[in-house]
Amino acid sequence: MRPDFGSYLEADGATLLRFAYVLTGDHHLAEDLVQEALVQVHRRWARIEEPRAYVRKAVLRHYLSWRRRRSSDEIPARDAVWRSTAQDDHAERVVDRDALWSALATLPRQQRAVLTLRFYSDLDDAAIAELIGCSAHTVRGYASRGLARLRESAAVLQSVRGES
Repeated sequence: MRPDFGSYLEADGATLLRFAYVLTGDHHLAEDLVQEALVQVHRRWARIEEPRAYVRKAVLRHYLSWRRRRSSDEIPARDAVWRSTAQDDHAERVVDRDALWSALATLPRQQRAVLTLRFYSDLDDAAIAELIGCSAHTVRGYASRGLARLRESAAVLQSVRGES
């Protein structure tokens, strides 16, 4: 039995917000994104058979939409880039996490969405392709190019820090 809209939000609202935050990298934009998706979903709630998948897809579609506000294209002004080596120092881990967010923010929306769905939501290529509306081959291409850009960012940071 499908829960009513309020019960669904109580159960999955925080998960949706985390998903949107990983996509956008901005808490306020994530809240706006989820709110806009939920407004549209609420209108169709009685006809939705699988709410969890439907709402996640609505959030993703809003994120990928070309008609989104210009503010969604803004990239945080940070010079740091991510590196892959783990540090014992808490401050270094915070710097690395911030650098990862900065590097993710430079990726095109499709690449960031694919990497988020693959590594945050743990979906396979076929499920990602269905959500985004493309082929599994295209998903693999987006993932490959996105990961390559993140590796380049890691290499730049390592060279700046003088690491091997």
